[in-house]
Amino acid sequence: MAEKNADKLAELFHNEAQFVHMGGYWGKEQELGIIRYGGIWYKEAEIHSEEVKFTENTAIVYSRIHLNAVAGGNEVRNPFIVSEVYVKEGGKWQLSVLAFTKTMGE
Repeated sequence: MAEKNADKLAELFHNEAQFVHMGGYWGKEQELGIIRYGGIWYKEAEIHSEEVKFTENTAIVYSRIHLNAVAGGNEVRNPFIVSEVYVKEGGKWQLSVLAFTKTMGE
């Protein structure tokens, strides 16, 4: 995402993927458009902790991060808990859900 490589991300994102941000939620094509055309530029994620949980064909990644981004032309830095859900279909892992939950304080 930091590289804004929407074509590469399109392969990673499940066709039915959902993205949850502070401003709402939307699907794969909307997220790719936001990345491709600069609505949000995920410049750098400072990862403070990560935890991965697996079930049969599902992996869930929980992360505590500070996200440095450009949103609506403004530089922002926010603390988040990020939840990523990956599903394995046809031997390939794809991102199904990416949810950002803003935390209080630094």
